[in-house]
Amino acid sequence: MTSFRSVADRLTATPAGSSEPVDVYHKLLHEPHRADTAQLRLFLEKQLQSANAFPDALPGDLNGLPQWIEASANKVAASYREYLEGRRAGHGRTFFSNKAHALYFLQHVAPTKLVDGAWLYSSVSHADDWRYRDLIRTYLEELGDGEPALNHVVLYRKLLADHDCAPTETLDDEYYLQGAIQLALGHLGDEFLPELLGYNLGYEQLPLHLLITAFELNELGIDPYYFTLHVTIDNASTGHAHKAVKTVLDLLPNDESRPDFIARLRNGYLLNELGKGTQAVIGSFNLEQEVVAMLERKRSFGQYMHSDYCRLEGLTVNEWLAKPGQCRAFLAALENKGWIKRHQNPSQSRFWQLIDGPGAVMFGVFSGYEMQLLQDWITGDWKETGAAKPANPFRSRFRNRPRAEAAETTPAAQATHSTSRLIDLLSPAHHCTPEGLHATRAYARQLAEGTLAL
Repeated sequence: MTSFRSVADRLTATPAGSSEPVDVYHKLLHEPHRADTAQLRLFLEKQLQSANAFPDALPGDLNGLPQWIEASANKVAASYREYLEGRRAGHGRTFFSNKAHALYFLQHVAPTKLVDGAWLYSSVSHADDWRYRDLIRTYLEELGDGEPALNHVVLYRKLLADHDCAPTETLDDEYYLQGAIQLALGHLGDEFLPELLGYNLGYEQLPLHLLITAFELNELGIDPYYFTLHVTIDNASTGHAHKAVKTVLDLLPNDESRPDFIARLRNGYLLNELGKGTQAVIGSFNLEQEVVAMLERKRSFGQYMHSDYCRLEGLTVNEWLAKPGQCRAFLAALENKGWIKRHQNPSQSRFWQLIDGPGAVMFGVFSGYEMQLLQDWITGDWKETGAAKPANPFRSRFRNRPRAEAAETTPAAQATHSTSRLIDLLSPAHHCTPEGLHATRAYARQLAEGTLAL
């Protein structure tokens, strides 16, 4: 099993000829001290201009934010109650058609989840200003206060590793936009404070899709803890949603700059609309297309690895894999030959027998996610007769969740750092490392004791 510490490395390798969002994303994760501030500023200004095209969604009077947040939370709760009633009545899942679909979702939202909380990073430099205290507490809670079992990035890396579903190559540019925005806000938070507050206000609201995602992941045997954790800490009563409102009201100026500050805050809120959202990611999945695309990606690695003993419709396996664009026809040939028996138990397919199990001759060729794609595609609409009744989807399957990998205690992690070094280690580039986790615990302790020397 791949270590969850390195599982996202393939996501963070800067591709050649990448777009501006991808460049910003990788630069701030790998070389934040070499990032061009002017480039980051232009990037954010461009995104804010794009966001300004969306209609203003905040209440006219920001003093009404607490009531607005409460009404929004009640609306989400009512919608989720309706969803649960439908499930109890026998309706199927509304998000994920199968487990491969769910893993596809986890894979494609990973660039955002792997920088969770990044937009709040600049707040840790303002521990001497009481108005920032809720922003700092929110950021520290995103970092799990230095505990690996609660650090959101550590948790998501572990989730990808547990299901062997980290992308094998860089995703399309659109999947990096939200992460790039979060990282840029985190590094230019003082300059873009109104926009940061507006963005935080929007991001920390509890969305309906989070609740449904957690429910259906649990049903499919995927630990939903990363998502259920957000359900609890983002609550509008005392959680991050409440803190976001309180911080806005605390930091609103009372001089002539107030109108401009509010206008910028409203624009920052709309940054949440950019990029490919949850519903769009879920809706973009097509099982057969993903199977074909996966085989096309692996084609070049396997085109010389097979013997010429077997021929399918006159071509050897190597010949089928020699040219791009032939994988869909190759799958059809495997079906025609009887090597793949669609809509039956996958164990009845000779092709599956070649790849599944430690004795399979192609064991290890496909990742966990790729295996799930093939399994669900072969299974199709087959249902085992006389099978045991599926587990109750309303019952948690992960009550005794194993803890995330413990933080390593190394001489470097035990070192005493200056406050500036602590703040550097709390950055999105470092906080999920053993030294970063240790620094987070030290910062949180000093913040509570009032001993931070800024």
